[in-house]
This record gives sequence, C-alpha cells and structure tokens, in this order.
Amino acid sequence: MLSSETYRQRRRQLREQVGTGLILLLGNSESPCNYPANTYEHRQDSTFLYYTGIREPGMALLLDTESGRDTLLGDDFSVDDIVWMGPQPKVAELAARAAIDDSAPGAALGERLAQAAGRTVHFLPPYRAENALRIEHLLGIRAARARQHASLPLILAVVAARSVKSAEEIAEIETALDASAEMYTTAMAMARPGLFERNVVAAMEEVVRRRGCTAAFPSIVTINGQTLHNHHYDNRLVEGRLLLIDAGCESSLGYASDITRTVPVGGKFSGLQRDLYETVLAMQATAIAGIRPGVPYRDLHLAACRVLVERLTDLGLMTGDPDEAVAAGAHALFMPHGLGHMMGLDVHDMEDLGETHVGYGSEATRSTQFGFSALRLGRPLKPGFVFTVEPGIYFIPALIAGWRENHLHEGFIRYDRLEEFLAFGGIRIEDDALVTENGGRVLGKPIPKKVAEVEALFG
Repeated sequence: MLSSETYRQRRRQLREQVGTGLILLLGNSESPCNYPANTYEHRQDSTFLYYTGIREPGMALLLDTESGRDTLLGDDFSVDDIVWMGPQPKVAELAARAAIDDSAPGAALGERLAQAAGRTVHFLPPYRAENALRIEHLLGIRAARARQHASLPLILAVVAARSVKSAEEIAEIETALDASAEMYTTAMAMARPGLFERNVVAAMEEVVRRRGCTAAFPSIVTINGQTLHNHHYDNRLVEGRLLLIDAGCESSLGYASDITRTVPVGGKFSGLQRDLYETVLAMQATAIAGIRPGVPYRDLHLAACRVLVERLTDLGLMTGDPDEAVAAGAHALFMPHGLGHMMGLDVHDMEDLGETHVGYGSEATRSTQFGFSALRLGRPLKPGFVFTVEPGIYFIPALIAGWRENHLHEGFIRYDRLEEFLAFGGIRIEDDALVTENGGRVLGKPIPKKVAEVEALFG
C-alpha cells in the first residue's frame, strides 16, 4: 500500500468533485475458473485499489459526500477459511490501514443504502457480471442496464484523478518496467531457430514471478506479428521470421508496464526487414520527440503515420502526397491501430470507465475512419500523463485482399508490390512515456531496440 494519508486525500478529493449523495465503489470478488473452489488469480478492481489500496476480495466502499464519512464493508474470514488460507486481516484492520473511518459487515451495505432512500447513489459502470447483479440487488437497476445508469460525475472525477500520476505512482510503474527490462533481454536473446514460442513465454513468466510481479495481460509472443493480439504459442521459431513480443508486468501495487519489441529469429535482420524495422523506429522517435504538455496525442499519431507513408513511398509500396494519403486513411492498411493508450493501474488505463471519457473527454473528437478510430488516446497531453507509444507495420493478407478487391486507395497503394510481402508478418516497437512540465521522457531502463543493439544480444 501507499501511505494511508494518500488514500484519505484521494477520497476527500473524490467527494468534493462528485458533489451530493453517496459514492458506492465495489471491489471485485473471487472468480471461479471451472468450479467454485478453483478460482482465477484475484485482481482487485483498479478504482477500488486506487482509493483504498485494499486487495482482498468481496469488499465495498461507501463514501458519504455530505458527512465526509467513509465505510468499508465486507465479511471477516471464518476459522474454516483460515484453515485453508492462513491468518487473514479483519475488515476493521483493513479499514484502519487505509484511513477509512468505519467498517461494517457486507450485509450492512443494503441496509445503509435503504436508509439513504431518496439520495443519489453514484456508482461506476460494472464490467463483471457479479457486480452488475450486486447493483441490481442493491439499487433495483437491472443488471443489463447497470452500465447505462452509471454516474457520469463519478466517472469524470475518477478519470481526472487517475489520469495524472503522482511521483509514487510513477515509481511503481518504473518498478514494473525494471522487471520488463530483464524479461525482454532474456526473451529477445531466445529468438533462435528450433525453439517454440512457448519456450520464450515460459522464460518471461519466470522473470516476472521472480521479480515479485504478475503479468499485466496475456503475453503476445508470435512469429505471426500481423495478428495484432495473438495469444497462440505453438509455433516453432524459424530462421528468417520476425518474433514479435508484446508483454507487460504489474508491480505488487498493481501498476503496469507495457513494452513491445520485434527481433529477427537467429539474430540478424535481412535487408528488407531492416528497412521496415527502421521505419517503425523512425515513427516512434518522431512521436516521442513531440511529447509535451498541450500537444494533442492525435497529432503525434498523425505525425508517426506521415513518417510511415514517407518511408513506404521510398520503398516503393506507396505513392503520392504523404499528407493526402494520411488524410485519406490509406496508411491504415499497414498500421490499422492507434499509436498508444493511457497506462497506470490498468494497462489500458480506466478502459472500464469508457475509452472515450479517458482518451478524448470534451477536448477531442474521435475519428470514425478505419485505423484512426482505433486510436485510444486523442486528447491534449498534460503533465503526469503516462501512455504507450507503439507504432507498427503489418502485412495482413486478408486486409490487403479486401482493400485490393474493393479498389481502396489505389492512388496511394502499390498493390502490385504487395504480393511478395504477404508472408512478412509484422513489426511493432513500444515504450511507455511520461509527460513532464516541459516535455516528456521514456520511462524505465533502456531495452535494446536499435538494430545494432538487437543483433548484439545474439553475440
């Protein structure tokens, strides 16, 4: 946990911003994998964690904006539980650690809400079915409609608070990034013919656990980098292919890292691989150089896309004016995703609250254009924002075939040249960045990404 005073001040600020009524924050419960006693590894709701630091399952927090009183509600573990789990803190102890005024059994939550009939109860959009059902039981709002009835003032207050990372939070993110650095130097050097993707995944997971962290999301380790989120690990590594590794860690307090590197199997880039890899490096360098307060992130995305078109034009894969090609969306054949996303307690920070609220708010409008619409962050940057910068180049056979069949962007795309690239795969390079008062910086220890650095890992 952070200091108890940190959690107290966060809750005080939340009460002030939301206004009148009660604020109900539901923690996560244990989630069965295939039968009740066999649960997935527990992960607390990130907003509940942000305001309490409490990781134990089955809790709820009730904040009274008028009296200023906070109550933690949950049930103490029984002796039978302790036989299986060992000594566990009581709810009152957890409340005291987080500077919460009061505690009560879980059953008291319904009673307290009933006593507050007529007052506004603010809650966040539930993303787990059990919490949607709790909302239905407690407030009479049908579970299927619970997200629609979530409190907009509460959502906006939480987004405003969690978007700006404190020095303590940045230190936690860098703790996760320290583990990522070891994980990547280990994994990248394993890109040798004959091994399987799963061998690389196993080595990465060993580092994560040994460093006291957990995985922030299921790792992407694949020689089929053209599939953006590929969680299949059964391919054998083959000389001449590119291995794309996209993985992240969570610190013991839940703060995430998110890194991607692409490495040639066998340790040596071919000429074409080098050209396209250095294109992605140039895209990322351009975006990182542009980070500073007030700059809309969508502008950094578009700047990276312009570099993509310029480089692909030099390589004979695109043609025409780069600005016109980007405006038309022709580049999205090669990068059909956004440049990055906010990051913190969630690897896609606060996505459960609504991606548009987090990444756009009232300051920017989301594009409907293919590829551009997948940009999760478009708003002007502020000091304390932490986000990913992850450009890429992909040759996706089904997408290429569909665009060609429909004669899309024929004035910009050299379809006659793309046949030889259908088995190429994909390249992505990703780092995590912080907006400072005067600019920005990449967080964490440097992880090899220049061509010479990557090849040097193989000796």
